[in-house]
Amino acid sequence: MNVLHELYNYLSIQAGNFECGNPENLKSKCIWVSEARDHVMNITGSSPQKFEAALHWILNSNKDLGIWLKGRDLSEPVTKVEEVFCLESAHPQMGLGCRFRRAVVTAIMNLFLFFWCLVTLWGILIFLRYRWRKMEEEEQAMYEMVKKIIAVVQDHYKEWERNLERYPYVGIFHVRDSLIPPQSRKKMKRVWERAVDFLASNESRIQTESHRVAGEDMLVWRWTQPSYVSDSEH
Repeated sequence: MNVLHELYNYLSIQAGNFECGNPENLKSKCIWVSEARDHVMNITGSSPQKFEAALHWILNSNKDLGIWLKGRDLSEPVTKVEEVFCLESAHPQMGLGCRFRRAVVTAIMNLFLFFWCLVTLWGILIFLRYRWRKMEEEEQAMYEMVKKIIAVVQDHYKEWERNLERYPYVGIFHVRDSLIPPQSRKKMKRVWERAVDFLASNESRIQTESHRVAGEDMLVWRWTQPSYVSDSEH
């Protein structure tokens, strides 16, 4: 039992040193079996046979003794004492100062993580509010564009009735060009396309047709409601 007790203390101290700045420049918390054996034999004065018996006890015990036996391949479990390459403590022994520093570092990291999550959520909220506002602005701009298109197509039809226009219909792109200046057409492209789709789906007074004008096929809008009906509504 003295061998196990000393082995446990030695491994836990070494693991604690490794976790607390590694002043002895250890390569790993897993201490070579020869190094652990030499230390235990030097402190307790026990024989190599007792040390090997202690390893057998650890290997065959169903209890958690706080000591891990590992082979050269750390991912493979050890089944025989001859396979043991190094020993590692499952319970590193750390001083009060080290525990305090680790607690402070953990608290700072958790606080940083909390604020990082908070900033991320706040950024997402700001982005969503921005997107909602832009969608509302685009929706309003689309309805304003629909009103302007209806007014242009209706006025064109009235002028045709007074023989001021050659055709009762007007080209879609001509309406666009008259409503949107060239420098704004790229910016207003989505608003225009949504307005065109809205008219096609929801406005029965405007009919979309295809006509050959000046030797080219083009889409046009025709006002389908006679002017006297429109005037009587007002």
